[in-house]
Amino acid sequence: MAALRRKFGEDYQVVNTNRATAFSAPVKKKRQRFVDKNGRCNVQHGNLGGETSRYLSDLFTTLVDLKWRWNLLIFILTYTIAWLVMASMWWIIAYIRGDLNHGHDSSYTPCVANVYNFPSAFLFFIETEATIGYGYRYITEKCPEGIILFLFQSLLGSIVDAFLIGCMFIKMSQPKKRAETLMFSQDAVISQRDGKLCLMFRVGNLRNSHMVSAQIRCKLIKSRQTPEGEFLPLDQCELDVGFGTGADQLFLVSPLTICHEINPKSPFFDLSQRSLMNEQFEIVVILEGIVETTGEGFFL
Repeated sequence: MAALRRKFGEDYQVVNTNRATAFSAPVKKKRQRFVDKNGRCNVQHGNLGGETSRYLSDLFTTLVDLKWRWNLLIFILTYTIAWLVMASMWWIIAYIRGDLNHGHDSSYTPCVANVYNFPSAFLFFIETEATIGYGYRYITEKCPEGIILFLFQSLLGSIVDAFLIGCMFIKMSQPKKRAETLMFSQDAVISQRDGKLCLMFRVGNLRNSHMVSAQIRCKLIKSRQTPEGEFLPLDQCELDVGFGTGADQLFLVSPLTICHEINPKSPFFDLSQRSLMNEQFEIVVILEGIVETTGEGFFL
């Protein structure tokens, strides 16, 4: 203990792990986190040229990353606008050919049978697009422009369906909600384990399904100044949680205690208890693996 006191100073406090002992830490003012506990990063990019065009160049990923309310709005608007535009084109063909004036003339052969106005053209488009085919409205062979528009409609409908439905499927299948059943301890503690001073926290899996190839990493994020005088506001430092021994590979059938040994290579080695309380830093825990039931990788 004398060596530990010489190392950390007189303000070092020994925690007895054999009985319940607690001490009250000074209350810190709540500050903005770099990464929230739900995994959302509180980082906003600024002063970037052409940021919008970069997002639009990867439109599919941009749509997947949007919130659900915007996804549903884009989904509804895209289909509604496409349906109205295509129905208008069918109505324009019928109007130009004069089919609207011969709606009930049995001797006249229109482009699309039984299309008298815009609502009937809209219903024909929906029946064709959704492959309902009630049999009341149909294209006749006297209308080559209608056949070309029908082919264009089929191709456009397939592209829109593949893009939007694929986007919605990928968004629904994202394993982000898997994090709701992965629990971390509320607080991390520094105590002795196996005669070594360690920073420890716990992680557990509430589901019975296993996580394949689960691996945990820790990042220490704090500001520092280099010997050259450069200030690094968000410098990242890796915390060793058993990379060399394989302890970072987890088998989460029961809650596990993750340990970071405070040795000369640790960024906490030169900090006393008092300086640790006053230091401004953040520890980000990264857990990644594969969900057994779906085979999809997750990252939180």
